[in-house]
Amino acid sequence: MFRILAVMLVLVQANSTRSLPAVDVKAADIQATVKQEIATKTTDIPIRTVDAGGQHIGVAVVHREKGAGPNNAAIHDKVSEVYQITEGSGTFVTGGELVNPQRRENTSETVTQLSGPGIGGSGIKGGVSRRVAKGDMVIIPAGTSHGFSEIQESITYTVVRIDPARVIKLK
Repeated sequence: MFRILAVMLVLVQANSTRSLPAVDVKAADIQATVKQEIATKTTDIPIRTVDAGGQHIGVAVVHREKGAGPNNAAIHDKVSEVYQITEGSGTFVTGGELVNPQRRENTSETVTQLSGPGIGGSGIKGGVSRRVAKGDMVIIPAGTSHGFSEIQESITYTVVRIDPARVIKLK
């Protein structure tokens, strides 16, 4: 988590022309959000999205249950993401082509609250697969297809979303 916050700080300082207040995302907030996701069977809940002086930066947490197969593959047009695995493991795929690609509606909650405009799919054909586990980080540039092909054990990861187009609503 420290590495993610350090990356965010560098990005904010590099593009900021005015002093903005720092924003804390406490471990208790992350854990409460994971509990909410499990209770409501929700996968991705944003915790905070802030104006970081030229771009929006969001912090979310994602929880996926063991055994989940290919799902929620995506390409985000404008938003880059940084994942840090906090629990569990899975097989993560980047690159390649989306299977059954569908452009997301600009008014959908996924676009306005989570990851901005883009395309969703049921999986990825081709691409690079790698096993990710607790402590690992993955940087996913905007325009890169990505998704889990398999969840070996329930997985939880934080997501930092860098939104230079400021399409994600502040929270």
